[in-house]
Amino acid sequence: MKLITLTTALAAILAGPLAAQEVTVRVAYENNPGEPVDLVMNRWAELVTEASGGDVALELFPSSQLGAKQDVIEQGMMGVNVITIADVGFLTDYDPDLGILFGPYLTDSPEKLFEIYESDWFKEKEAALREKGIHIVISNYLYGTRQLLTKTPVETPDDLAGLKIRTPNNPMQIRAIEAMGGTATPMPLGDVYPALTQGVIDGVENPLAVLHGQKLHEQAKHLSMIGYLTNTSLWLGGEAYFATLDPEVVQMLHETGHQAGLYSQELAAESDAQMLADMEAQGVQVTYPDIALFRERAMAFYEMFPEWSDGLYDQIQAQLQD
Repeated sequence: MKLITLTTALAAILAGPLAAQEVTVRVAYENNPGEPVDLVMNRWAELVTEASGGDVALELFPSSQLGAKQDVIEQGMMGVNVITIADVGFLTDYDPDLGILFGPYLTDSPEKLFEIYESDWFKEKEAALREKGIHIVISNYLYGTRQLLTKTPVETPDDLAGLKIRTPNNPMQIRAIEAMGGTATPMPLGDVYPALTQGVIDGVENPLAVLHGQKLHEQAKHLSMIGYLTNTSLWLGGEAYFATLDPEVVQMLHETGHQAGLYSQELAAESDAQMLADMEAQGVQVTYPDIALFRERAMAFYEMFPEWSDGLYDQIQAQLQD
């Protein structure tokens, strides 16, 4: 698969600028068909077709068909016509300060967090990322609030001791889980179900819609509603590819992408109660722990990044409180 995508990348680069009627953009994500991510991407594809009169098409690749997230990001930066979902935690190699937006218990207000993404501070970061080859298409996507699903009950941070918790392979979530007392075990989302089945990991953190959509509750029956991360996400591609597109096509993708982001926010608000009820009906034991205990442990996270700009945490908190 990687050989195929690299061949496609070279073909795309050699083909030169693309006419609008020839534009097909591949959209890759780890989530399965029917999950909120997939529903939003199908809505975006419809919006793009409508806005372009059929001249631009989004081709959807759910269930990690094009590879793991980091692989797809690298494909995009090579010039492949692909967009994928990524959190700012995956962009800290390009700008460490961005990691603050993926800190545990930073805020429980998606609306306030999205205001940061519209701020001059973030716009400067976005422009710098583009110069480094990253092109952000959607910045108002709400992935959900990340909870904890484990094979044994977790009621306090002490219960995390010795538990191997799957995280995405980014330093923000790895260190957040470690700060709260668990052993972070990064791996692609598509590997989590068999890892739970085989006992490679003891649990996983993710929004309810993902835990449910991946059927992870079939292998882990204890859900701890720790709500440690308000997960906003980015959809991005490579500037090497976007530079080949007509600017009007790029603008259209941004505008329709923003509409898709608004739809993601609607879905996130609607789906959690339904997913929770369904998981309980399938035997999942739901715990509502004292969040203050987890938040207190998690605050150590914000002392782990000496590479951040001075006063960054206070700066972001001030914006969140406005």
